[in-house]
Amino acid sequence: MASRIVLQQQNRGEAVPGALKQKKNVAAEGRNRKALGDIGNVATGRGVEGKKPLPQKPVAVIVKGANVAKVPAVRKPAQKKATVKPKPEEIIEISPDTQEKLKEKMQRKKADKDSLKQKATLTSTLTARSKAACGLSKKPKEQIVDIDAADVNNELAVVEYVEDIYSFYKLAENETRVHDYMDSQPEINDRMRAVLIDWLVEVHQKFELNPETLYLTINIVDRYLAVKSTSRRDLQLVGVSAMLIASKYEEIWAPEVNDFVCISDKSYTHDQVLTMEKEILGQLEWYLTVPTPYVFLARFIKASPPDSETENMVYFLAELGLMNYPTIIYCPSMIAASAVYAARHTLNRTPFWNETLKLHTGFSESQLIECARLLVSYQSAAATHKLKVIYKKYSSPERGVVALLTPAKSLLAASSLRVSSEQADLGKSTEAAATSSSPMVVVGCQRCHMYVMVTEADPRCPQCKNTTTRKMT
Repeated sequence: MASRIVLQQQNRGEAVPGALKQKKNVAAEGRNRKALGDIGNVATGRGVEGKKPLPQKPVAVIVKGANVAKVPAVRKPAQKKATVKPKPEEIIEISPDTQEKLKEKMQRKKADKDSLKQKATLTSTLTARSKAACGLSKKPKEQIVDIDAADVNNELAVVEYVEDIYSFYKLAENETRVHDYMDSQPEINDRMRAVLIDWLVEVHQKFELNPETLYLTINIVDRYLAVKSTSRRDLQLVGVSAMLIASKYEEIWAPEVNDFVCISDKSYTHDQVLTMEKEILGQLEWYLTVPTPYVFLARFIKASPPDSETENMVYFLAELGLMNYPTIIYCPSMIAASAVYAARHTLNRTPFWNETLKLHTGFSESQLIECARLLVSYQSAAATHKLKVIYKKYSSPERGVVALLTPAKSLLAASSLRVSSEQADLGKSTEAAATSSSPMVVVGCQRCHMYVMVTEADPRCPQCKNTTTRKMT
């Protein structure tokens, strides 16, 4: 029983009484019996935490009153751990000479590739010549300017929605667009309309109203005359009432009814003006939010880029176009874009049309050339025309005296060639009509903007074969 206690204490690594005396003898015996180390009878005690346990050798224990034989300590066979030696990394030493050689080699390869690219083959030469002959040679792409970059922090500019707004204006202008209506007016002609617009421009300037008011006034007049026959006596009343409506819509402080009565030299009473105002609103169904040319002018001038001289010239050409009836066949956005194009020609702003203007206006140069020639022809005749309110307005220093500038010669030359060809065609049509038995009539072609001789049997225009013509007034 005592020997079992000793063994348990020995296995736990506790000290056993009486074992210290024979420590030297046991150690010597363990050294002489080397074969016992191979049998695996060396016990391992509990080591110190963090260190490997030391091997223990068999110890003879003497207990009083009992003979205890030697008990070899039990030792578990040690397991060999497999160790994997890491492969030595290959270290390549590159000397400065080797680096220079590599650089030279890479430069030679790059030079060979560039020489192959630059080397012109027969096929590439023929292709380039063919493209040049057809006008398909590659040109450097023109950079489009962001015209809204300066207004990013301006909340009133609504940069996030401005493109969508003008896309909507493009759709809405076709719905409210005014078509030719002079045939439906028995007492009014385009000359009377021009006199009325010239007088309204003077009234607008007298009252110092906003530009939007003038353009909306002309739009209201045309839309009303397109749906309602008006007598010659009431034409000025329509203009006065239209400006009153536009002033209430656009102005902060609109002129009163008595102001318009006085400005018309009391040709109409207070009640007549209010009655006509009600009549116009009823015919237009109170629909006043329409895209006028001014809406597009503000955007297109910004894409030009703007300066005071260009801005005044654009407005001068646009107002001349509004005063003359033939421009009514063009939509408001085209009138505005043509005014910008003609102004750049007049002021020699090259290039006359660029990708930025094409993007924001939606028109190419070829689409604007006809309307721009018409505006320039009005500009050249403004100095000698009987209706000179617009000419005097833009001859003042406040407007940059742009009315005194020489019109665009390039557009005038093309316009004069067209007029001469039209006169020759008119002479041919007259000769052909003289030989015909059908009676002749002189009509105005709405598409060609000129008077032609046609027969009653064939009322089509000899130029465009358009049947929508009107009699000469």
